[in-house]
Amino acid sequence: MAIKFTEENLMNLDNKTLITLFLQLQDSFEQLNKNLAIMTQEMAVMREEISYLRQNKFGRSSEKRAADETNSEYQQMIFVFNEAEVTVGMAEPIAEPELEEIHPSSYKRNKSKGKREADLKDIPVKVIEHKLTPEELDDKLGKGWKELPEHVYKKLTFHPASFEVEEHHVGVYAGKDDTIIRAPHPKNLLDKSLVTPSLAAGIFNYKFVNSQPIARLESEFHRQDINLSRQVMCNWVIKLCENWLSLLYDRFKSSLKECKVIQADETPCLVNHDGRPAGSKSYMWVYRSGSFEGSHQIVLYDYERTRNTEHPREFLSDYKGACITDGYQVYHALDKERPDIRFAGCWAHYSRSIVIQEELLKVA
Repeated sequence: MAIKFTEENLMNLDNKTLITLFLQLQDSFEQLNKNLAIMTQEMAVMREEISYLRQNKFGRSSEKRAADETNSEYQQMIFVFNEAEVTVGMAEPIAEPELEEIHPSSYKRNKSKGKREADLKDIPVKVIEHKLTPEELDDKLGKGWKELPEHVYKKLTFHPASFEVEEHHVGVYAGKDDTIIRAPHPKNLLDKSLVTPSLAAGIFNYKFVNSQPIARLESEFHRQDINLSRQVMCNWVIKLCENWLSLLYDRFKSSLKECKVIQADETPCLVNHDGRPAGSKSYMWVYRSGSFEGSHQIVLYDYERTRNTEHPREFLSDYKGACITDGYQVYHALDKERPDIRFAGCWAHYSRSIVIQEELLKVA
């Protein structure tokens, strides 16, 4: 317990003791200042985390923002997995850095010979000729002119995405016995829908390859006088996944279970519309093939609301091989249930994991 001095005690102390007490007080004051600075920094981080979590739980999920909303209070998060069901937030633009002027005499760029030709070799070429008529040449150069080798230069043009309406006229025929047939025609992706394979591929590429929200694609189409709402396009994405891509998913899942080595992990994600309060935590379980299984890897996502053992138990129901995971307790439980699956990487079975991984390396 610290000693509390009274005024009378301090008056009776000698100079050496007073100096020692003062130095100790000075050291304590410096230490308190350091602790205060650390606590202030930690509190600032905590405020940011609380603001971020509060916005994810109670904030708006629309891409539109009011003019008076500040970035710190209304940060938006792009939901990668469920943007088809909800619209996403838009981040504040980042200011461009200032450009530093470099005098031409002090800078020399190393040019790669043939690089431009290599970059353009697979792009169609449209030859545009710029010629003078013989009359114009006689007027400018007089009689006796001759033509020299042409000066050739290349420019790269860009044609924005264009739209074209396909109007299919299907022949309909009736026989004498009132039998009616139609001429063969392509099968529609979705009945009574405008969507075509090329349009669907463009939407999927924009959303899942370029990681852009469908709300922005709606605006881009609108600028080209194509009125496709985000709700319609989101419905197409969901229906096409259910009707067509689910078949590919099942095929990939079957191929994944034939691999000798796979990897598994899970990560939390926030979902706004699944029957629970907005911002409820769900989990995306990820399974992928190992690096020993060829050049093309299989990566499958399995969305679940919880982190329970039943999800990997069902996904790996008929799998036999090695599964590399982290130390999550779910995999420990499966390791006891499934002797036909060798779980590697679990902390609880570290020595066994080392043996399994050494065996796998020998096989590879």
